[in-house]
Amino acid sequence: MMKNIILTQQEIDHKTRRIAYQIYETFPDESEVVLAGIASNGYLFAQKLAAELERISDIKVTLCEVKINKSKPLYPVYTSLKPEEYANKSLVLIDDVLSSGTTLIYGVKHFLEVPLKKFKTAVLVDRNHKQYPVKADFKGLSLSTSLGENIQVILNEKEQYAYLD
Repeated sequence: MMKNIILTQQEIDHKTRRIAYQIYETFPDESEVVLAGIASNGYLFAQKLAAELERISDIKVTLCEVKINKSKPLYPVYTSLKPEEYANKSLVLIDDVLSSGTTLIYGVKHFLEVPLKKFKTAVLVDRNHKQYPVKADFKGLSLSTSLGENIQVILNEKEQYAYLD
């Protein structure tokens, strides 16, 4: 089966680097930024961004894994950090693909219950099919697709790419 590759590993690396620079430019006076990645690919992407951000800046990066039940988004959201560990800090909520916006909006809702210094969102691919008024502040690729198409992102140690399914 031939996959319709929309991002190669090299392109993902380039977009990761660009988003890391955008985060650095957005938080120039911060000594620490929390990168909260939505499990599982969003967290893997957050790890890539953290490594790049630490490489290009002196900002201390704290990683946080965010667990949202994607089939039942009204269920409680769980994070690997306690709220007091990210309260009054700058935070970037990260996912791999922004499709309808459901996952991201419930993640945003969770973090709005804690006072934050600054709050942004980042995605590797923005599909432009939002059902909710949520946007990605930082995005690697904007792509208009049909509602029947899906974007799959593969992020593991052996291979990294995104394809249209």
